[in-house]
Amino acid sequence: MTGLKRPYNSRIIQIYLKLLSQKYPEINQNELLAYAGMKRYEAEDEGFWFTQKQVDRFQERIVALTGNPDIAREAGQFSCHLQTNSIFRRYFLGILGPVQAYMMLEKKASFITKSTSFKTRKISNQKVVVTVTPMDGITEKEYQCRNRMGTLESVAIPILHSTPRIDHPKCVMRGDDACVYEISWRNNLPMLIKRFRYYYFIFVCLIAAGLFPLMDLTHWVIAGLSLFLSSALLTIGSKTQEVKQMRETMKELHLSSDQLLEQTKNHTIQANLANEVGQAISVHGDIGLLIDDINSIFEEHINFDRGIILLVDEQREHLEFKAGFGIQEKHRKLLLENTFSINNPDSTGIFSACINKRKAFLVNNLDEIENDLSPRSKAFGRMIGTKSFICCPITNENEAIGLLAVDNITTDRHLLNSDLNFLKGIATVIGMGIENIKLYQGTETQFKSIIQVLATSIDARDFLTAGHSEKVTTYALGICQELELDDDFKEMIRIAALLHDYGKIAVPDSILKKKGTLSPEEYAIIQTHAIKTKEILDKIQFQGIYTQVPEIAYSHHERIDGKGYPRGLKGDEIPFGAKIIAVADFFDAITSKRHYRSPMDMATAVATIRAEVGGHLDPDLTEALLSYLGKQGILQGKLYRTAKIRKRQTFPQAMISGV
Repeated sequence: MTGLKRPYNSRIIQIYLKLLSQKYPEINQNELLAYAGMKRYEAEDEGFWFTQKQVDRFQERIVALTGNPDIAREAGQFSCHLQTNSIFRRYFLGILGPVQAYMMLEKKASFITKSTSFKTRKISNQKVVVTVTPMDGITEKEYQCRNRMGTLESVAIPILHSTPRIDHPKCVMRGDDACVYEISWRNNLPMLIKRFRYYYFIFVCLIAAGLFPLMDLTHWVIAGLSLFLSSALLTIGSKTQEVKQMRETMKELHLSSDQLLEQTKNHTIQANLANEVGQAISVHGDIGLLIDDINSIFEEHINFDRGIILLVDEQREHLEFKAGFGIQEKHRKLLLENTFSINNPDSTGIFSACINKRKAFLVNNLDEIENDLSPRSKAFGRMIGTKSFICCPITNENEAIGLLAVDNITTDRHLLNSDLNFLKGIATVIGMGIENIKLYQGTETQFKSIIQVLATSIDARDFLTAGHSEKVTTYALGICQELELDDDFKEMIRIAALLHDYGKIAVPDSILKKKGTLSPEEYAIIQTHAIKTKEILDKIQFQGIYTQVPEIAYSHHERIDGKGYPRGLKGDEIPFGAKIIAVADFFDAITSKRHYRSPMDMATAVATIRAEVGGHLDPDLTEALLSYLGKQGILQGKLYRTAKIRKRQTFPQAMISGV
């Protein structure tokens, strides 16, 4: 919106409008703005910029309405008037002197125009030269030079309380490369009074010295008192003027500080809001939870009456209502029941245009765009009571994936372009967050499917062991459920259980599928599968809690009494997750058919697994499995008894985390 296409900030127009309100109140400002192709909220928004054509038409119309051909200079002179609260008054008040004010102008000019560059050169304490050079591609009009002269006059007024003199030896309108303004000023009234008092005192003393031989004591006393009183009056007058000017300046500084404080407060709120949205994005892995959290943040902090978030469905055919704040229940029902189609690129619906054109909309009066809306959009807007609104597409990588819309129905405040820009920035952040979650979910789904394929591939080598990894996983998760372990830990156990036997891929079929008892040599080869499992899984770049997977899978054949393999660990030396998988693996092994034996019945299996408690298996984890099997109906009658299961909080964190 800025740059050479729109080089003039709305603050320029604001000064004109305030001048009109004070001096020409009969002028219809809305008609004036409409003639120039401007909207009221654009003119009131300090973040908005206008084209050369717009400001030219504005100037043309305002001259016609006021009958004042030099109103541009008058507006410039008005720019530091108390009632304008313009950027000049905000920044130049409190400056030590006029020289510093004009030096500051060089830095602040870019806030109001991109059409020219300002350079200020100090000549003396009472004179500076300002050179204004048009940017390439810019052709200014004479009224803009006049406005600039008025502005340069106004800069020193809050400090001098008088108008400086401006000479204009060079002008672009006369064919020069730049406009040069020579600005000079005199000392203000308090300084003049002080100087007059000084010379007056010297003058009276000289007169008194010359008349000394001619006067008696009485006349000397009268002359002395007169001198004292006149000097005192001059001093009081000087101080009175100083105090008056100081009070005026302090009053103006107070007003300016209040507005700057309000702007700083708004910027802080916006920054905090953006930060909270960013934090919400960083902690959520679910789109629904993210949207709900962002909606709560908006409801608490955002300066609008209502807001909604809509997302595009998977088929990219319509928008779905996901969350909203400040919405009456009947309007929420309407949003849930209505579908907002987006598959018609020629649709005149605001939501559809917002998505298909990836364009943001700011409307301060719905009636102004009534002819541009579809009948359905007009009807829907009336049903929910919309009068003014902002609608921003939620985008990522040039694709609209949803929209954020806000409006005011009770707050009497124009929506501004700065509001629009802020919401566009927030919408972009939301879009990136949603896309990141989708990428994470896609990666997670891919990861889980690969793990499932790996587990299935090893089980598929033998029809008798088909489904073994899935059943061990089910039992292991059942134990976690009984212990009330957290979801992240359960997900890690699920992966470790699915892959716990993957090293068997290196064991020959002649041994793996052998019917009958294995020889000591063959059993030793079978035992190597634990080491092979770790060697293979170590090559997978597991992240976070998943880094425990290789160690847990490697250790699931260790025993509580230290007689397991491959390392002979015992007790708490064994990773907690490995103990869980050991119980699940043992139960599935004795209840499933193998080449060398038939499956045990449930009564025998329960007796067998309990017999292994304290030697092979952890007692608490064994009882947790039996409790889970009973609740699932796998164990019946006397085989199932309610056990006292130690919950998660009774286990040391180091034991669970594998530290």
